[in-house]
Amino acid sequence: MPNSRLPRVAASLSVALVLAACGDKAGDGKQGAAPAAPPPVSVTALSVEPKRVPVTIEAVGRTEGSREVEVRARVTGILERQLFREGEPIKAGTPMYRIERAPFEIALQQARAVLAQEQARRDRAAGEAKRLQGLLASRAISQREYDDAAASLRQLDASLQAARAGVRQAELNLSYTTVKAPISGVAGRSQRSEGSLVSGATEAGLLTTLTRTDPLWVRFSLSEGEYARLRAGRGDASPVTLESPATGGANGAAAQAAGAPLPTGRLNFTASTVDPRLGTVQLRAEFPNPSLALLPGQFVRLRVAIGEADSILVPQSAVAQGDRGPFVWVIGADDTVSPRPVQTGEWVGRDWIVREGLKAGERVAIDNLIRLRPGAKVQPKPAQAPAGAAPGSGDKPAAPAAN
Repeated sequence: MPNSRLPRVAASLSVALVLAACGDKAGDGKQGAAPAAPPPVSVTALSVEPKRVPVTIEAVGRTEGSREVEVRARVTGILERQLFREGEPIKAGTPMYRIERAPFEIALQQARAVLAQEQARRDRAAGEAKRLQGLLASRAISQREYDDAAASLRQLDASLQAARAGVRQAELNLSYTTVKAPISGVAGRSQRSEGSLVSGATEAGLLTTLTRTDPLWVRFSLSEGEYARLRAGRGDASPVTLESPATGGANGAAAQAAGAPLPTGRLNFTASTVDPRLGTVQLRAEFPNPSLALLPGQFVRLRVAIGEADSILVPQSAVAQGDRGPFVWVIGADDTVSPRPVQTGEWVGRDWIVREGLKAGERVAIDNLIRLRPGAKVQPKPAQAPAGAAPGSGDKPAAPAAN
């Protein structure tokens, strides 16, 4: 019985080997087949055309008050009261400090007493001179006696003028005991506390500072080449757009998207010499600052508009960075893409200015860039322009960024 089962086991093994061999051949045939070509990548294609854009120069500056004044004591005395709050706006003529008045009131009384004495002496001398003049006419006295009386009268006239000046000086010193704001501005920190001895002749006389922040000045510098471009453009009439820390960067982009205008000012000073150490020219611009959004001492970015030019614009999303710098994906006539190195300039809204590398009429892929490879087939679709704007144009002017 066991010997009769062997032929059936051998037959089963033969069938299994035949099936395995057939399976291996089928698998080998499947691995040797050519892979299917990937489908074209769908991209948005932008046909670039020259557009009229502003030409600007970017600079970094520092804000300063249009007027900065030290408030000092002009007389020596004890500081009795501080009449203002530090850091608050103050109008010109507003009392800020009060210095002890009693010593100056006494000095004024003394000066007035001296004036009264000199007036009395002068009146007496005038009467004497008039009496001697009559005696001289009748030859009752000599000419010398009358000349002495006249000289004494002139001397007393001078003394009277000095006494009057002394009264005016005493009145002026008394008025200086009330220290008033010389200009309208924002008060700084008080340098002297109540009860301190202040003196107008020393550093102890510095009480505080006042800074006018509306309008605000921004001091900056340009290289010789940039200054030459400025002079060749609009010159001193060039408008200056300010980007403060409150409106720059991401916040600035949000403000622009919301339609908030950036502060615009004008140049009010240009240096007449070039700094020999840095090779730069100092300039200053004036900006309105009614809400005190900017404070003196802040570093800000600004743009100086020097004219307009025809330039090719591409969205910032279309520019990629490679080992050799920025490049874009150009779509050929056969709908294949190839990388093209470009030289970028400033920003205009959400677009880059392309100075070199693109020609009018060429198509550029502006999305799905991560899926693109050189020579890859794409399925281009036209770019849709935002409402009220042409494709590739900036919505609003934004901060330029140097390449």
